[in-house]
Amino acid sequence: MFFWMLVYLALVIVRPQEYPALVDAGLPLLPATLALAFLFWLAGRKSFAAPQYLLIVAFLAVIVLSEAANGLLGIALEQLTRFAPTVLAFVIMANAATTQRRVLAFMAVFAACSAVLALHGIEQKHLGVGWTGMPLVEGNRIQYIGIFSDPNDLGLLFVAALPMAWHLAGRGGLLGLLRLMWLAIVGVLLYGTYLTNSRGALLAVAAMVGIYVWRRYGLIAAAVCGGAGMALMSMLPSRLQDLDASESSAAGRVDAWYEGFQMFIGQPLFGVGAGNFTDYNYLTAHNSFVLVLSETGYVGFTIWLAFVGYCFIMMYTILRHRPPLPDAAAVAAWKTEQSLALALFVALIGFFVAAFFLSRSYVIILYLVAALVVGDYTTARGRFPTLPAFSMRDHWMRWMATSAIAIVVLYVLVRVLL
Repeated sequence: MFFWMLVYLALVIVRPQEYPALVDAGLPLLPATLALAFLFWLAGRKSFAAPQYLLIVAFLAVIVLSEAANGLLGIALEQLTRFAPTVLAFVIMANAATTQRRVLAFMAVFAACSAVLALHGIEQKHLGVGWTGMPLVEGNRIQYIGIFSDPNDLGLLFVAALPMAWHLAGRGGLLGLLRLMWLAIVGVLLYGTYLTNSRGALLAVAAMVGIYVWRRYGLIAAAVCGGAGMALMSMLPSRLQDLDASESSAAGRVDAWYEGFQMFIGQPLFGVGAGNFTDYNYLTAHNSFVLVLSETGYVGFTIWLAFVGYCFIMMYTILRHRPPLPDAAAVAAWKTEQSLALALFVALIGFFVAAFFLSRSYVIILYLVAALVVGDYTTARGRFPTLPAFSMRDHWMRWMATSAIAIVVLYVLVRVLL
């Protein structure tokens, strides 16, 4: 199971099955690999010791119900078959990440494969076209193939991979050669993020640096570092210089957020149906939170927000928890635990800062990162039993209230920007 999920993760990111030389062959590499991992999972030990397992299945059910509630039974089946593999991949990967070493292996594949895409982008930048045959878009923005053919999606991937590569660089190994390799990958990913010219991704990098410095060196250092970083970014030639609510692209996004709220008001319980936003507005939502709210309503938004929220809470719990540490070995083990949690926490921060400006509520990368979070926290509780367990039964009222507050905050933000 673990091996096949490593292969699956690599195929999801690098996507050789969609290269021009292989695409006509129609090889079902992704579904076949996931099916093999599923068979090994069925035969092995299974764990559902996290609320995200129930929540992602419930979210799948709401996706189907959102279509059925709008009389779109045919599309309901289509949405079921589209999102079910993502649910399966999340469950299997979270179950495969049963040790800290396995979590690190997944992170290594994630970061290394993302670097391959960044190198493809660097080739695009210098030659005008990458080895996949994909050219630059919009004059100077890099792209890849498949689900990463949008520069913004590429930037989102690089942002999620950066903290993983940075964490692996801190582990050393092979007389420092591994450290140098991972630092080189960090540099490649940073340059690749810049070449995507994605404003959301660049803002996400600034946020990640600020959060990381805050956790390691304190709030003052984070503020100074964040200010310097934003000043540096403003000096670089990029679309970030045009980030203004009155700028045409940004104004179009705010208008789309407003239209999303009109959809929610019209269908508050289950929304207008997953994937149907553009049936009501010529632009997609350009906001992962608004997209879920408008397409799956209050029910779907609450479930999705709880799924995402538990991921943040789990990693932050490790960062703040103070378990009994009887000896130096336990102290060292806990520091290692917190370092890994910080990497995943920062990856979540980066992903959702970028996703706040993109419609990426259903993309598989989100759920694979979440699987690493769930796997890591579950195994951490085995090593440090004083870490608390989480259950939706204890918090469902809290999540309903949190969801309502989040909706109000989003609405006020949209009204202010308008």
